[in-house]
Amino acid sequence: MMAAVAAAERGRRVIVIERGAVLGRKLRITGKGRCNLTNNCDAREVIENIPTGGRFLQSAMRAFPPEKTMEFFESLGVPLKTERGRRVFPASDKAGDIADALVRRMERLGVRIRTARAGRIEAEDGEVRAVTAAGEKIYCGAAILATGGASYPKTGSTGDGYAMASRLGHAVIQPRASLVPLESPDPFCAEMQGLALKNVGVTVTDGGRKPVYKDFGELLFTHFGISGPLALSASAHMRPYESGKDWRVVIDLKPALSAEALDARVLRDLEKYKNRDFGNALRGLLPGLMIPAAAGRSGIGLAKKANSVTRAERRRLVGLLKGFDVRISGARPIEEAVITSGGVDTKEIVPATMGSKLVRGLYFAGEIINADAYTGGYNLQIAWATARAAGSAVPRKSP
Repeated sequence: MMAAVAAAERGRRVIVIERGAVLGRKLRITGKGRCNLTNNCDAREVIENIPTGGRFLQSAMRAFPPEKTMEFFESLGVPLKTERGRRVFPASDKAGDIADALVRRMERLGVRIRTARAGRIEAEDGEVRAVTAAGEKIYCGAAILATGGASYPKTGSTGDGYAMASRLGHAVIQPRASLVPLESPDPFCAEMQGLALKNVGVTVTDGGRKPVYKDFGELLFTHFGISGPLALSASAHMRPYESGKDWRVVIDLKPALSAEALDARVLRDLEKYKNRDFGNALRGLLPGLMIPAAAGRSGIGLAKKANSVTRAERRRLVGLLKGFDVRISGARPIEEAVITSGGVDTKEIVPATMGSKLVRGLYFAGEIINADAYTGGYNLQIAWATARAAGSAVPRKSP
């Protein structure tokens, strides 16, 4: 939709071929239905948060940085707000407002919508000639592939764009899940299924001395491992999972307290509940679902009296609360990923225009490109910037 708007604003006649009955279906569910559409930072900071394809995106991102994204949507009558981590949302907290604004803009610009599944892009003499959709051949001077990746296939992103690009000679980097829940072999995850931890710290380690990633926020235990914002963010730093590295997500359950302060707090609780079982003495420190796992991992029996806990056991408990580690064995399927890593090789795309280096009149936008970022609105910013670049660059000749 953004690519269509960019092209139509420059006087091009535009047809959007959309397989679904609703435009922007995937956009409407982003950010739990709130749509974290960008990050309120400059282009340089966006690039720093793009581990794959960041250098390639520099030109497009400088031409259409977050500032212009925010100006664009506010000019369409969508008030925005900035929240923690400089994440930008519509003030209404409704992702539909972003999608609807694009639909209205397309309507005003005369963009035609064709509800059909695009089959292939036809080229002759190294130049785009037509797009086939539902048995119809639509002749055109340019085609923009903005089909998304392979995540959330129910929204329409089933990898069709990869096949169309491949038929035209483009190399496609094997798609992988990114920003995806993580699987763990640790049985305590399933035992704590449904437990959401808020305001916890997380450090990702790979068996080496230096942490790979650190963050603060919310985590969720599931039957397969961990999910929630922190797990999704961590996943982007843990590829490839099959590397043989000892991936672990280490949770600081009390990030506001130093180890010394936490030790004093634990000591007070043990004294306060000295005649009770150890499990009961933990109720002021931990959620109920977590107590059995914490007691078991600390080596202190649940039924042991609080006044019998030794200094060594107490310190072991403090160490666990400051570093509750979860082993990671892999990621959930790509269908459950927020975004796809992989896609059309950026070596075959012109950075400033998103145009193909192999086929004249072919352009790419969004997740189909081998570029992906961390959470925080950066991935949608990639979509907006690449779409503006592609839509602005299509040739002037009429279809």
